[in-house]
Amino acid sequence: MQEVTGLFMVATMLRNILGKYLPNPQWVDIVITLINIGAIFTVISLSAVILVYAERKVSAYMQMRIGPNRVGPWGILQTVADMIKLMSKEDIMPVGADRWLWILAPVLLFIPSAAVYVVFPFDNQAIFADLNIGIFYFIAVSSQATLPFLMAGWASNSKYALIGGMRTVAQMLSYEIPLVFSILGVVMIVGSMRMSDIVAAQQQVWFIVVQPLAFIIFLIAATAETNRAPFDLVESESELVAGPFTEYSGMRWALFFLAEYANLFAASAIAVTLFLGGWNGPWLPGWLWFLLKTALMIFVFMWLRWTFPRPRVDQLMAFGWKILLPLSLVNVVLTGIGIYTVKYFS
Repeated sequence: MQEVTGLFMVATMLRNILGKYLPNPQWVDIVITLINIGAIFTVISLSAVILVYAERKVSAYMQMRIGPNRVGPWGILQTVADMIKLMSKEDIMPVGADRWLWILAPVLLFIPSAAVYVVFPFDNQAIFADLNIGIFYFIAVSSQATLPFLMAGWASNSKYALIGGMRTVAQMLSYEIPLVFSILGVVMIVGSMRMSDIVAAQQQVWFIVVQPLAFIIFLIAATAETNRAPFDLVESESELVAGPFTEYSGMRWALFFLAEYANLFAASAIAVTLFLGGWNGPWLPGWLWFLLKTALMIFVFMWLRWTFPRPRVDQLMAFGWKILLPLSLVNVVLTGIGIYTVKYFS
């Protein structure tokens, strides 16, 4: 019998309260769904504000600087000031741009970044949609982010933006393959793609212990998938100005980076779910363990960003195809052999 958690109790109480005032159970479901959608966007918005500030402080610490320290105590309102500045900027469209593709690109990029949050198990029984194909859903939805990048580059009528969009397709499609194979080892062990089943299978031992190679491959591939340094060849400001979003300004430009930080939180959350035991942990509530582990993974991604230099494009592609992909296949084979051996001797 599953333990009833605090978040699940809150959700049950809210449903009971709505049931008293709404005569139709279908209306209750609609309201609960809207509340869930609002909660997802709240998490994304708050995480983006917090992560921008955290990244500035982490990079400042690693580079022996102070970082934001003027706006608000310890500079915590600097990100809010930047948001106000972005909202006040003029929205400029390039001459010759494909109007509708140019307008839709940042919006379509943000949609898959937000849609993957519905399958994250924040706590026991605290998941918006516990799909039996949760991992497959995550991979399928997150891979849709490639198209808006290409749309933005093509529609901007800029050579720099177009090259950035083409780099996006090459990089993200290439690194999706080892990313999927690194996840496959975990799915083979659990025998299920349901997120809650994967977390439940790690009550005794986390999968980072039995799948260390898969974790390293996932960490590298996820860094490339989120377009973060040292694999930020998509933007590559020293070569392409700002890649596919060179011609964007104001809030349209901000949507690209909101999606980036949403993807950073999502990549960290899925790493916690697959390899670090999810909500499992002693003493503290499950949702708090999940957030603490996610914060640790976010720090690791930031650590990587401000430690390693950017490789060349050919080095990036060669590393993905010639090193990560063979290693991920080797991990799948070794995992299969290990599963067969355990079953044979048990």
